[in-house]
Parts: sequence; C-alpha cells; structure tokens
Amino acid sequence: MIIKMIIGAVVGGFLGYLYYKKVGCPSGTCFITSNRYISSIYGALIGLMISSYF
Repeated sequence: MIIKMIIGAVVGGFLGYLYYKKVGCPSGTCFITSNRYISSIYGALIGLMISSYF
C-alpha cells in the first residue's frame, strides 16, 4: 500500500512538472502553473490522492 502511494506521488510530481514545461503560464500570473516547484508538489498531491483511492 505504501509503495503504491509513493509511486503515485512520484508519477504525479513528474506529470505536474511536465505540465509546467509543456503548458505553463506565459504571463506568470497563474499560481499553480507559473512555478515548477508548486506545479510539481500539486501534481504529487493529486497523484497521492488518486493512488490512495485505488
């Protein structure tokens, strides 16, 4: 169970970073997507929640 949650958090963090790189926020006013750290943490939290659900 713990391994699955860790994998979900790592994959979510990677996808959050990938979203920052590919989509991002050109104006810099978006809170989540304008900073790579916040985007990665947000993705990791979403990945953790999804992996703990399944």
